[in-house]
Amino acid sequence: MARYLLRRLAFLAVSLALASVVLFVLLRMLPGDPANALTAVGAGPEQIAAARHSIGSDRPLPEQFTHWLGQLASGDLGTSFVSSLPVGPEVTARLDVTVPLTLAAFVLAVLVAVPTGFVAAYKRHTWYGALLSGVSQLGIAIPVFWLGMILIAVFALNAGWLPSGGFPQDGWSDPAEAFRALVLPVVTIALVMSASLIRYVRSATLDVLGSDYLRTARALGSSFGRALWRHGLRNGAVPVISVLGIELASTLLGAVVVESVYALPGLGSLLATGIAQHDYPVIQGVLFVSTLAVLVIGFVADLVQRIIDPRLRGRLSGGAR
Repeated sequence: MARYLLRRLAFLAVSLALASVVLFVLLRMLPGDPANALTAVGAGPEQIAAARHSIGSDRPLPEQFTHWLGQLASGDLGTSFVSSLPVGPEVTARLDVTVPLTLAAFVLAVLVAVPTGFVAAYKRHTWYGALLSGVSQLGIAIPVFWLGMILIAVFALNAGWLPSGGFPQDGWSDPAEAFRALVLPVVTIALVMSASLIRYVRSATLDVLGSDYLRTARALGSSFGRALWRHGLRNGAVPVISVLGIELASTLLGAVVVESVYALPGLGSLLATGIAQHDYPVIQGVLFVSTLAVLVIGFVADLVQRIIDPRLRGRLSGGAR
């Protein structure tokens, strides 16, 4: 296990290094000049050149990349071209919104999808089993921004039960208000995510219900519930855990849409602002943190799979990945 962890951590470090190179190069290939965000409309060549020099964009790309890597090595995400403020504290402040939003939506989606997907598989020959499968298919086709606008119209504008958007300026100092601000965004993400997860849970459950080991356990005298709990749960959980990791990572990356719909000051809105202003340090900081989070989520999901599946642990002890 120790060798596996070291190998996976080394893979994570290499992946993060490669991602930083790709991120840096792609940003410099985008059209637009970050110096334009620092100068007035109609600025002359001398003013633009001075702006480029002040932010260092006139230096050779290898020198800029080396400087950025040095900052990352010291835990510094750089300084915003536009606001001249450190990017790190700004990203941290935005995570106070994005992380609770993502985790709460993820937990709610799992709580809805797991029992629903099981019932859809176990009762697949009944009308309500077919209905659950059909509703999940419909949920996958619904755009998240459209669902968000529908929920705003129903529960905020018409009923007036919840705010239509925004987040308290003092953050989580008033947890009740912060929670109310996140209810609709969390439900929006959770509904779309659970629709996708229901399909995977249903598929994994069908594989377990049709497995030889479950029939053998029943033939040896185990009740259906006991056989499913002792033999089916782990086998069915392995592919679902992989999907859960992917869904959690994609939700974190896709939060920009929901945060835009609900005007939430999270990582998504910070990234959108950075892109509009060609603020390279902000864009790099947000994407670097997001990439790191995705890699860590994948690492944890893979580790959990190996812990619960004896076959993967056997491969691990035998030296195969």
